[in-house]
Amino acid sequence: MAYSLRSSTVARRSVAHRADRRSPGYSPTMAKKSAQVESVRDVLRVEPAGFEIARVDPAGTPVGPRSKADAAADLAKIGVELDGLQEALYAEGTGGGRRRVLLVLQGMDTSGKGGVIRHVAGLVNPQGLRIASFKKPTRAELRHDFLWRVRRQVPGPGLIGVFDRSHYEDVLVARVDELVPAAQWRARYALINDFEAGLAEDGVTIVKCYLHISPDKQRERLVERLENPAKRWKYNPHDVDVRAKFSQYQTAYQDALAKCSTAVAPWYAIPADRKWYRNWAVARVLLEALREVAPVFPEPSYDPVVELARLQEADPLR
Repeated sequence: MAYSLRSSTVARRSVAHRADRRSPGYSPTMAKKSAQVESVRDVLRVEPAGFEIARVDPAGTPVGPRSKADAAADLAKIGVELDGLQEALYAEGTGGGRRRVLLVLQGMDTSGKGGVIRHVAGLVNPQGLRIASFKKPTRAELRHDFLWRVRRQVPGPGLIGVFDRSHYEDVLVARVDELVPAAQWRARYALINDFEAGLAEDGVTIVKCYLHISPDKQRERLVERLENPAKRWKYNPHDVDVRAKFSQYQTAYQDALAKCSTAVAPWYAIPADRKWYRNWAVARVLLEALREVAPVFPEPSYDPVVELARLQEADPLR
């Protein structure tokens, strides 16, 4: 399968600033971007200095397609390239390569973590995926430090790992619900940054996506889960209790994103009110990361020409 291995580090086009009516005031960084920028990651990346979660428009479309139909068409193209790059990454891993990719998904209930796994991770061969979901820690997990269970789920060489929630729950839920003293969760930001830096040194490309949903859209989706019998399994009465703390969670996310968006593991703020845009944006961010990894198929340990001749001349089944 043909695909591009063009690195996202190539020189980018310089574009004049234009006001983007689709997402007014999205962020100070985005105000300088045009919808025609080459890198979607540049537009959606959280820059720690001056980042304000309140300025992120959950219904915005700050870069890329403006309609569901256009997003679907582009997502199909992205899928073809993602599939090819993943195959090369998987092959590279079987050949002794250490590189892998970790997609971290965080967001409030109904923000679409499961939808992203289905529509984005579903674009590639499941054999090359490792999906981990982090729920309430078990008693066994609580006997260890908060990163213990996360380390056990880091994808192996050649794989794309997907975290449905992650180690960030320990500076979100732990903070909002006061599960640990404030001094303890505050110390975790540095521990997380050190942990992710270590992963990067070990060949892990980290792609962290915060799915930003509005409270109105969340309520709409919770109502839909209750009214649709096929979706009631997704609903948990505790969801209402968590929703009551929406503003506290936004404050916790503000700090987590600003303090843990680093050069080796930046955060990307993904508008999540529009499912079609959310899926497209995450897929595009992941694609750009894989292009930068630029995996290559390993050289065979045999001579293909010799083996082809053997097969043609001495095939025992002919």
